[in-house]
Amino acid sequence: MRLMNKWTLLLLAPCFLLLSSCSKEEVSVYDTENTSLNIWLGTPAISVDSVIYNYSYSVDVGFLLFHARVAGMPVDYDRAFELEAFDGDVALAEGSYFLRTYTIPAGEVQIQDTIFFDTSKLRNPASFSTSDGRIYLRMKENTEFQTGAGERSQLKIVLKNYLAKPAEWDAATYPLMAYQGIFGDYSRVKYQFMIQVLGMMDFHIDYRASVPYDEANNTVSYNYALYLANKMRQALDEYNATHSTPLTDETGTVVTF
Repeated sequence: MRLMNKWTLLLLAPCFLLLSSCSKEEVSVYDTENTSLNIWLGTPAISVDSVIYNYSYSVDVGFLLFHARVAGMPVDYDRAFELEAFDGDVALAEGSYFLRTYTIPAGEVQIQDTIFFDTSKLRNPASFSTSDGRIYLRMKENTEFQTGAGERSQLKIVLKNYLAKPAEWDAATYPLMAYQGIFGDYSRVKYQFMIQVLGMMDFHIDYRASVPYDEANNTVSYNYALYLANKMRQALDEYNATHSTPLTDETGTVVTF
């Protein structure tokens, strides 16, 4: 009997060690204290040093995407955090961007979310039109998270506010067609609105194009350009119906297509 007990103990000893090891592992893996939150710009997998926001690409509201990931395990409750501007041209940009409370949902460790901008809210419409600005954002530390490490501890946004008139707006060399014949007279606000609605800029209108839109060459056919003009008229009607005054350009003239 003593011999059996001895062998039994020898066989069970590794199991006790394994159970003890698993218990210690669980404590370290699921320990959510002192959890940091990494934030970055770019793609969900790849961060970039900075991104550009150009106010001129929208007549009112636009946005940028950012990413956040918990350096730890998921938990069974929502975790909130906020961003704050801490450096750069904060005074010039103040009021034209909007930060809010963001949430890592229960069971998740990574999100993609938005930072909104509003061109119409710039205190000085000429801001960032002759030289680029910058704002730096970081997470406000709270009871849930500490600041992430290194390059994933802040967001650098380069601010621009200028727009070049397309070279082919008033005249173009065959087989290209001028914008003027499709979209009417140029104005900065009109072009801003087109970019906002269509998500396209500096495209070419080609009489000989065999496909509606050649993305590789940024070229549209004549018929597709007519379709885009009609889409702009519909978008303008919707804009005017939801605003107290019709869309006007930089000279005070009502925008038409």
